[in-house]
Amino acid sequence: MIVRMAALTVSALHKRYGTSHALKGVDLEVGDGELVGLLGPNGAGKSTLVKIACGLVSPTAGTATIEGELGYLAELFRFPDWASADEVLTLHQELAHSAGGPGERARLLDLVGLDGEAGRRVGTMSKGMQQRLGLAQAMVGSPRLLLLDEPTSALDPAGRRTVRALLEHLRADGVSVLLNSHLLSEVELVCDRVAIIAKGELVMAGTPAALSTAGGVEVDTASGTRAWPDATREDAPRIVAELVAAGESVYGVRVLRSSLEDAYLAAVGDE
Repeated sequence: MIVRMAALTVSALHKRYGTSHALKGVDLEVGDGELVGLLGPNGAGKSTLVKIACGLVSPTAGTATIEGELGYLAELFRFPDWASADEVLTLHQELAHSAGGPGERARLLDLVGLDGEAGRRVGTMSKGMQQRLGLAQAMVGSPRLLLLDEPTSALDPAGRRTVRALLEHLRADGVSVLLNSHLLSEVELVCDRVAIIAKGELVMAGTPAALSTAGGVEVDTASGTRAWPDATREDAPRIVAELVAAGESVYGVRVLRSSLEDAYLAAVGDE
């Protein structure tokens, strides 16, 4: 059996800008077909990590190794207003040495919800359409790894749903994604794992479910809502049985868990 290396392996990564220590020995891995969300406050080192992985910035120490081809969507990108969607993708096919031709361009525009917009000029597109075109260019040449920096920042709810469906499609095809985003709800919905960076250090990592914790049990009764803060899911049947035996009418039961937002705020503190 052939074991493939991780799409991205970051090892003991350090980056200094003068006296500022942007990254302090970060270790991170993105496996085959894995969606990893990269979270952290502004200035935490997320963009520096992504730029080092892209080869745009040199590390002070440590390594960032990519296996296979890479696609990249920068947070602040700009295509020429006069260029059409098809011309933008044609240029990036040339840059990526992709032989996909018109078929690849049409397929990518369809994937990002821009079917029928090949001839449309960038200058006439909304921010959301330009964002989706940026996603399409990142996928030119079928790269093994995508580095996406705030890909849903300019999108409305329908656009974000399109991107979520696209990410799930990519995962099914074995494409790996490192998703840098401030939208914790989006990350929680689509990512297999989450890595949280604060002050240049990896402070927490794991699946969204693993990072959440039990938050107790609430029961709606005739006399009002009652709470058992330390209870777990396994305690719920006993709690309900005791209430019923005591003559209470039970109308609803909720097993509470902390959210990814709670875990994030606990990890970054006052950052």
